[in-house]
Amino acid sequence: MQNRRDLPPLDALRGFEAAARHLSFTRAAEELHLTQSAMSRQVKSLEDALGVALFERRHRSLLLTDAGQAFHRTVTDVLNTLREATARLAPAADRTLAVATTISFASLWLVPRLGEFHRAHPDVDVRVSAKNDIVDLARDRIDLAIRYCPREKAGAGAVRLFGERILPVASPRLAPKPLARPEDIAGLPLLHYEDPAYDFPWMAWRTWFETFGVAMPPGVRGLRFSNYEQLVQAAMAGEGVALGRLPLVERWLRGGQLVAPLSRKFSTATSTRSFWIVASERARQRPEAAAFIAWVQQQARRA
Repeated sequence: MQNRRDLPPLDALRGFEAAARHLSFTRAAEELHLTQSAMSRQVKSLEDALGVALFERRHRSLLLTDAGQAFHRTVTDVLNTLREATARLAPAADRTLAVATTISFASLWLVPRLGEFHRAHPDVDVRVSAKNDIVDLARDRIDLAIRYCPREKAGAGAVRLFGERILPVASPRLAPKPLARPEDIAGLPLLHYEDPAYDFPWMAWRTWFETFGVAMPPGVRGLRFSNYEQLVQAAMAGEGVALGRLPLVERWLRGGQLVAPLSRKFSTATSTRSFWIVASERARQRPEAAAFIAWVQQQARRA
């Protein structure tokens, strides 16, 4: 018989996932309506139960350990699967839209804007499913998908929203003055994006340096992340320079939490990939799906 005590409590997993996503106990506590101290204790209890440190606690910032990064990927997948299974069991709402997209796009671009859509369409419930895999719309009962891929993988009837460019970004505390040359970036600590499940060579510093005819400095070290949102959080915390994905990090550039140490002429394109929105056959007949697509296109034009 399986021992039920070999699984952590669901509340602890939800707390850990929120803290890992925000890299902040305070913001995770606000999301889950807990106190900061309760959130910290919850995560510490989880670490004690697992017998491994999930976070490296720094002054005014959190970083995931290697074990924490691996555990976060698994917990995120499990919680998303559980949410989707729960939604399938619940009575279907007439005006519920299931929207699938990548984890980074959901966290950095879509979710911060959803309040505007809800205010314009308060009777439409949007359910966001964030996964990096391309989902099957019919099989997974998804109405709309926003995909980051080449045109041939976007799906029939897909509408292009925008492409993507890569530009070094950092906290203004780390890079208070503009830099003149690409090689000047090498004098700052670099943050690296390395997702073992996906190959994004244009997100590698070596590729960026080579684009501008600069040799990658030997022995470059720095923090490494398999989760792009955590890399952005680390950049805002002043831990190093990240390769920012435009327009995903545009709002932090406008808000001043991030700066571009170099001119935007030193941005690079992300191969043939773009962001596309595609609707399932069933959703194409629904006015709320058409309203959401029109709203996303409007937001894309602004971006």
